[in-house]
Amino acid sequence: MEPVSGAVIFAQNEHRPWPTASLAKSMLMLIVAERLDNRSLKLDDKVTASRLASKMGGSQVYLKEGEVFTVDEMMKAVVVHSANDASLAMAEYIAGSGEAFVQLMNERAAQLGMKDTHYYSVHGLPPAPGQGTDVSSAYDEALLARELVRHPQILKWSAITVDRFRAGTFELRNTNHLVFNYNGCDGLKTGFYYKAGFNVVATAQRSGMRLIAVVLGSPRKHQNFDEAAKLMSQGFASYEMKQIAKRGTSVGQPIAIKDGAIASITPVYESDAAIFLKRGDSKTAYKVQYDIPASLNAPITAGQKLGTAQVMVDNHSIATVALVAPSDVGVKPSMVHRLLGSL
Repeated sequence: MEPVSGAVIFAQNEHRPWPTASLAKSMLMLIVAERLDNRSLKLDDKVTASRLASKMGGSQVYLKEGEVFTVDEMMKAVVVHSANDASLAMAEYIAGSGEAFVQLMNERAAQLGMKDTHYYSVHGLPPAPGQGTDVSSAYDEALLARELVRHPQILKWSAITVDRFRAGTFELRNTNHLVFNYNGCDGLKTGFYYKAGFNVVATAQRSGMRLIAVVLGSPRKHQNFDEAAKLMSQGFASYEMKQIAKRGTSVGQPIAIKDGAIASITPVYESDAAIFLKRGDSKTAYKVQYDIPASLNAPITAGQKLGTAQVMVDNHSIATVALVAPSDVGVKPSMVHRLLGSL
């Protein structure tokens, strides 16, 4: 999948439900990232390990009951080392219990349109007797990854190769081998237990284009990485992003400013705009539709959203980019102020 457009360039059994194993932690990662963005959570918040978290099995950082780490430290343990104990500690910190956090996970999955997905745990361990199995599909995991790569903090964590935990006494080594040896790879997550096989959701960026690869159920260790690398390499070799406008480019359509210090302002692109297409395909026709008001009231601040640009291919919107003010526009001085200024 190319995450900007959501275009899928190769798929096989993409909606087949499959045990997530530790890929379940990817939803925890997203919920944490979104709460960091809305500032209901901070990286330096202190998280205390509960008795239940300290008793988690599988991959862990051996949290002791009452041990305290920051959100940043806990999430490094989750993302890099796939620590089950740190995952539960984070879930309890945010929602009060693992069960309550699982409810948040399923609600967010439904919002993203992940129709093949259902979570029963925050960590993805093999289910206990009577517990349901965490399941998802390759397509749903790509949808989730598409959201994750919009958060720089997630990629900052998932790109770590090796780090230290507990004052340097414990090594965190990334379970995603592609961050060590695949050019441009900066994430995202792995998962394994016997019935799930070897799962990986990987992403890499080259020459301004990012791709996401999902491989579920590989029977042999490293095969998941090899297949994900092959998918991304074929994508990078066969496709490219055609740039339409660079960040800061003027759209050439001025907006009248009522009661402004200047009569009009011309919006600029907040970010780059591009379309995803096969290499050498110069025949793809596109157009840009602007949604810009005819006039606005002063004052206006630099970076304020003034409208949008929709990139259209075959009458379908494939990207929407915000148009923003390039500079501040103050209020036009009143007659009294102008007279006083001339004295």
